[in-house]
Amino acid sequence: MAIPDYARTNVNTLLRAAGDGNLMLMECADALTGERRYVIAAVGRDGGDYVFTPFGHLADGNPYHAYLPPAPDNPDGFLPKGGDRDRV
Repeated sequence: MAIPDYARTNVNTLLRAAGDGNLMLMECADALTGERRYVIAAVGRDGGDYVFTPFGHLADGNPYHAYLPPAPDNPDGFLPKGGDRDRV
């Protein structure tokens, strides 16, 4: 499965912000649910103003329960829920 260009661009921006010391964690509210989220964001400047670019929020609880990793034998598939990944 190919990672889209926008995702690669965002990761490169995130890495550059981290390398420059311009990465932050900020508390936000989810726009749909209103739930509290802890968002990873890059910090930039626009003249005298700060600009925050959000990249995503941290997973609540165990992140191994929130995501299914790619299946090594199927480029378009994901590993099934359960198994060794639930040990953490």
